[in-house]
Amino acid sequence: MSERLSVAVLGTGIMGAPMARNLCSAGLDVRVWNRTRAKAEPLAEDGALVAGSPSEAVDGAEVVVTMLHDGPATAQSISAAAPGLRRGAVWMQCTTAGVEGLPPLVELAREHGLDFVDAPVLGTRAPAEAGQLLMLAAGPQRVRPQIGPVLEAVGSRTVWVGEEPGAATRLKLVCNSWVLAVTHGTAEALALADGLGVDPQSFLDAVAGGALDMGYLRNKADVIRSRDFSPSFAVSTAEKDARLIVAAGEQAGVRMDVAAAGAERFRRAAELGYGGEDMAASYFASFPGEEGTAPAGG
Repeated sequence: MSERLSVAVLGTGIMGAPMARNLCSAGLDVRVWNRTRAKAEPLAEDGALVAGSPSEAVDGAEVVVTMLHDGPATAQSISAAAPGLRRGAVWMQCTTAGVEGLPPLVELAREHGLDFVDAPVLGTRAPAEAGQLLMLAAGPQRVRPQIGPVLEAVGSRTVWVGEEPGAATRLKLVCNSWVLAVTHGTAEALALADGLGVDPQSFLDAVAGGALDMGYLRNKADVIRSRDFSPSFAVSTAEKDARLIVAAGEQAGVRMDVAAAGAERFRRAAELGYGGEDMAASYFASFPGEEGTAPAGG
């Protein structure tokens, strides 16, 4: 192994960019690639090598981290990276790919002689920037020391849930089902308050400090009330994850009615022009009409 662990990060969006930045801060040898190069270029200032292709990014890398939109995008990127992949490298697959999207990735790892770690993350932009993500992981015991510096740089804690790929992905879908349900619950409560002429602060005061109160409610309520929908988790990505949750439930014989309705809310919000905004923009799906017709709130 080289003196500095060499890590390639494929995907430098909302989550991938801060993860790469923290890897640089930890003193690792970091190469980055993004389909839209402009999103990766600022990382050069942090010490990352900005590659022009996936193959260039992974050339000789000991660890490959993927943080892309979905399973198909990840498969496409790894296939494009194939000429540069180092046999025996560890592939940390952090994209939320779903139970049906993961097996093709595991097969790609086998074809290219990579050690595969199913490693989705819990957290949004702020914890990613702070290196405080919760890492969910399933992979071979023997590779854990090798990726230890990566996990330490990007996360506050790693929960190992087994050695076989899929265990971490399934846990991620369960966790995300709760995250999305709370997001929609907050959005609908504030939409109803605005529609009925109730001060949203009265609602927040009514639940303050009790069993119905929670930090995530406060966080998303602040986003909605401030109308600052700078994305920490975009509507379009949340819709994708909601549909993966519904599909996983169908495969397991479990009806996910709330997740299905939530996916439809995200679709409507995207249709109104909020696809790239924070998922709290589910709020706007409560109001018919064009973008911007919702009550002003406050």
